[in-house]
Amino acid sequence: MAGHSKWANIKHKKARADEKRGKIFTKLGKEIIIAAREGGGDPEGNPRLKMLIQKAKAMNMPNENINRAIQRGTGEIEGEALEELNYEGYGPGGVALMLDITTDNRNRTAAEIRHLFSKHGGSLGEAGCVGWMFKRRGLLEVNKEELQCDADEVELIAIEAGAEDIRDNGNSLEIVTTPESFESVKSTLESECGIKWAFSDITMIPDNTVEVQDLETVRKLLKLVEVLEDHDDVQDVYANFSIPDEIMEQV
Repeated sequence: MAGHSKWANIKHKKARADEKRGKIFTKLGKEIIIAAREGGGDPEGNPRLKMLIQKAKAMNMPNENINRAIQRGTGEIEGEALEELNYEGYGPGGVALMLDITTDNRNRTAAEIRHLFSKHGGSLGEAGCVGWMFKRRGLLEVNKEELQCDADEVELIAIEAGAEDIRDNGNSLEIVTTPESFESVKSTLESECGIKWAFSDITMIPDNTVEVQDLETVRKLLKLVEVLEDHDDVQDVYANFSIPDEIMEQV
């Protein structure tokens, strides 16, 4: 978990930039289509779809867009044939990178992603080359100053609800869950403590992190992450780096 909060903060900033460009609606729409296709259009019976709808609404995605994506997933209206893929590779400084991909043309996407890795000092690897370094987990983060309950009480409720790990980052609390217990832990804390999350999603958390201390390497690494996340077919980018605060301040 070391360094993950800094990575999450970078992703928060990126998410806000994406929102301004409208990219986030397109990417969320793709995820909703696949979730509805695989688990049905009723969010109460489809936890993944329910989580994505909540995420879409938090990003102010219009209800019309959400409903249209659900209908494309269930086949009520015609849509493109999408498939989900995972790419793995290395960035500058030996950092491990994993990508969630949603595409209607895997050959085109593979060529474009390989080009981006090569252009920015990384290399796209074979399946399994870095995947073993990560675990899929639910991650909830709340700013302490916004808590309506005492932090110790939040931790106790989280543990009783099934949280796997809790990390105190000073100004915030990170709560880690299994993917299966994510929704129950999240809803329990919301109902009992009125929590508004700074971050809540099912993500890939690295077992260990690589600290990148060279400023130029950090700049190259963050640029690679930025261009990968800007690609229309990349839903998410996960990495195992941490960057010292004094270096981040210079970026």
